[in-house]
Amino acid sequence: MSLPITDNDILYEDNHLIAVNKRAGDIVQVDETGDEPLDEKVKKYIAAKYNKPNGAFLGVVHRLDRPVSGVILFAKTSKALDRMNQLFKTRQIRKTYYAVVRNKPAPPYGDLVHWLVKNPQKNVTKAHGHEVQGSLRSELHYRTVGEANGYYLIEVNPVTGRPHQIRVQLSTLNSPIVGDNKYGYPRGSLRKSISLHARKLQFIHPVKNEPVEIKAPLPKDGFWEKFAHLMD
Repeated sequence: MSLPITDNDILYEDNHLIAVNKRAGDIVQVDETGDEPLDEKVKKYIAAKYNKPNGAFLGVVHRLDRPVSGVILFAKTSKALDRMNQLFKTRQIRKTYYAVVRNKPAPPYGDLVHWLVKNPQKNVTKAHGHEVQGSLRSELHYRTVGEANGYYLIEVNPVTGRPHQIRVQLSTLNSPIVGDNKYGYPRGSLRKSISLHARKLQFIHPVKNEPVEIKAPLPKDGFWEKFAHLMD
């Protein structure tokens, strides 16, 4: 059952931008499943809140995979959309994710660079150690934050934003994300979620020109709570 967006889901809002704490299992934009996407729910929320009977403008700035939770940002005006697109394109957005893995990465921190190729038919991405035809260079920094109950919390700062990037790159360390059986974890999650959370976005506001930091609280699912004491 797909839930509507309420005030509790909003992490940040001004005249130009709105950020939502995405639930794992929500899709950002319409796909072949026909499930109601998050951008439509946010449009409905804005239209109701500001009494816009003809609907509201909403621009998708970036995406999160369906099984991933956390902060996702939308633009409320076309000007903000153009400028945010430019910030993402020129890598002026700092993104922080948390992932939970069973196998401690070795080394415990470092930079990963791969060339990724996505198979759209199977919706799966393959990592290569060198450039191959049709590949996109992908880079991230990671560090092991700590351990709880035999699981490890990893902080990830992606430099690039490729489909399934964090998932496939961590799996190259033999540290697949908990629940992510697409990339090597032994079993999937009954909740259709994986233990990857978009924790934070930091950038200079495209209109107000001031620093913005948006942080998403962890899902309350009985698992993430075990790692709360290790967080920033």
